[in-house]
Amino acid sequence: MNRGTRIILAFLLLFVLALGGRFGLAQSASPMLVTTDWLTAHLKDANLVILDIGNDRRAYYAGHIPGARFLSLREIANTNPGGWFELPPVANLKASLEQAGIGDHSRIILYGDYKGMFAARAYFTLDYLGLGNRAALLDGGLEKWNAEHRPLSSDVALSHSATLTVLPHPDVLADLSTVMRTVSNKSVPIVDARAPAEFAGAKGGVGASRTGHIPGAKNMFWVDNLVGTDIPTLKPSAAIRSRYIAAGLKPGGKVIVYCHGGMQASHDYFTLKLAGFHPVLYSGSFAQWVATFGTPVETSGN
Repeated sequence: MNRGTRIILAFLLLFVLALGGRFGLAQSASPMLVTTDWLTAHLKDANLVILDIGNDRRAYYAGHIPGARFLSLREIANTNPGGWFELPPVANLKASLEQAGIGDHSRIILYGDYKGMFAARAYFTLDYLGLGNRAALLDGGLEKWNAEHRPLSSDVALSHSATLTVLPHPDVLADLSTVMRTVSNKSVPIVDARAPAEFAGAKGGVGASRTGHIPGAKNMFWVDNLVGTDIPTLKPSAAIRSRYIAAGLKPGGKVIVYCHGGMQASHDYFTLKLAGFHPVLYSGSFAQWVATFGTPVETSGN
C-alpha cells in the first residue's frame, strides 16, 4: 500500500468517525439509539429536535431535558372505541410534527412515559412516515438522565414551525384480514408483546371479551428486552437478536407484532428493527381480534 492510499484511507476513517460522533454511532450500539453522554454533548446542535412524549404536560413542566419539546401521545395515536390505537391521518401527523419544529433536516431524539413505550410508539409513527432513519430513542430515557443527575429544565421550549416531507410506508402496518391470512397459511411469524399471563389466557386485557392469544403467536414480552424497569435501558442489540432467534424468528425476516391495543407492540417493533428484523405492526392487536366474530384464540404457552 503506497503513501497516497494510506492517506486516503485515513481520511475516510476520520470522516466515518466524525459522522459517528454526530449521529450517536460512536457511543451507541445503533443509529436507532443515542446515549445520555451523546445527548449531553449535542444538546445545542442546530438541527436536533428532542421530543418528550407523554399524556400529561404537568410532568413536562415539572422538569424535562433542556430544549425538549412536549408532544402529546394523542397527536400520534388515536384511540379506537374498540380499545386499540390507530394512526391519525397523515396530514394531521405531518402538521403536528411540523408544529413541533421537525423539518426535512431534523435529527429527532425521543424519550417518554412508561419505560420508553411512548417513545417507541413515536418511533413507529416516524418510521411509518419515512422518517425512521432520522430518529432515535434515548437509551434509558429520562429515568437514566435523572439517575445520572443531569440538568433539567422547566422552561417551555419554543419551536418554530418547519416544513416536513413525509413518505408514508403502509407496509409497516398489518390489518385484520392480513393477520387472518397469516394465521391460516403460517407464512409470517407472529409475535405477542404482552405479559405471559395475558398471552396464556390467565389474565385478560381491559375490555377483552376473550382471553389467550392469536394462534401460532410467540410470546416475547417487551419488558424482557430491558436491563431493568427502574431505568429502562435496553439490553445489547446482539442479546435482543439472540432472544428473538431462539424463539424461532428468521434473521432479517418479516415479523408481525401485536399486543392488546398496539402500544406494547410498538416497543417490540422497535427492538425487532434494532435487531435486524423487518417488523410489521398489527395496530388493531388482540382487542380487535377478539372483538371480531369467528377469529380463533389459543390459551396455552409458546
